[in-house]
Amino acid sequence: MHLIDLLARRAEPAAGLYLSVTRRCPLHCAHCSTRSTMSSEQLEAEPLRRLVASFRSGDRPDVVYLTGGEPLLRPRLVTELATAAAAAGSSTALLSGMWFVGRAVPAAVAQALHSVGHVSASIDRFHEHEVPRAAVLDVLAELAGEGRDVSVHLTGESEHDPYLADAISEIRERLDDRCPIYVALVQPVGRAGEWLDADGGHGSPQAVPCRLASWPVVAFDGTVVACCSQLAVDGPVPEHLRLGHAGVDGWPAIRRRAQGSAMLGAIRTFGPRWLAANDGGRDCGGYCETCMRLSDQPGVAGRVEQRMARPEMQLPVRHAERARPAAREWIGLPRFEHLLELGRAVPA
Repeated sequence: MHLIDLLARRAEPAAGLYLSVTRRCPLHCAHCSTRSTMSSEQLEAEPLRRLVASFRSGDRPDVVYLTGGEPLLRPRLVTELATAAAAAGSSTALLSGMWFVGRAVPAAVAQALHSVGHVSASIDRFHEHEVPRAAVLDVLAELAGEGRDVSVHLTGESEHDPYLADAISEIRERLDDRCPIYVALVQPVGRAGEWLDADGGHGSPQAVPCRLASWPVVAFDGTVVACCSQLAVDGPVPEHLRLGHAGVDGWPAIRRRAQGSAMLGAIRTFGPRWLAANDGGRDCGGYCETCMRLSDQPGVAGRVEQRMARPEMQLPVRHAERARPAAREWIGLPRFEHLLELGRAVPA
């Protein structure tokens, strides 16, 4: 599946599932959102196996995205999960820091790379202190030459960061424009929160629909979270964002909760700060920070459910659904949107 097709599914609730294979990582990137180390927590394999085994051809996520930490530290588990998910009809993708490049690729890692439908490599100035860009591009070029879908997740520190221009030029030349590039900026979370200035998000609590409460995330302890915000994934997970646990709940139950929750529907329609202002929650200034505290106030969930049950709510809900971001809008940086199309086959 091409990157832009993956992104096109991103805004649809429960169209995909993020599986955190491990929080561990051998790299030491200064911007790491998960603060990963080789001693970080790692969930046992069985809950992940159990969850993927609950997929059925008529009830499974369209996309399973394997992430971490560094998922390729558990290559045999990646292969197992990807194979089982594909057997149920799910497309699979993997995001890796490519720690293994520049040496002989371990056989289990090579097998894992070939077991997923899409391989995305993280490239940024922080990774390049330990992982040579040229070696990463060699691996991607080999996979692309075999007809496999690949992409680069490229991160810079500003829209006009000279590093971005240099990296984009080399990626396009080395992979002959066969590799789409997703360009993002470093965010003040994880280790980057220690040195990158953050926008506190203060201001009037306007209705701003949430983009992140769409695909469930299996967090590092197995909790299934309704949102991919690092605040939520790191926990503790508030009740309105908790969808279950990988070791207990199957995909059908997780999907029903993700799609049927009045609180999540309201967050996707109005955003947490508007809900806090209008339904008695606590506005904590920041967007995600306010969402994390919505469950603190007694009765908020009931008040939101009553609000969302009103007939007049159907109009803003439908409007929010139609306004969900298209694939190109996820990038947030219009000048780089065209890079998402690289390598996409032109319809005959």
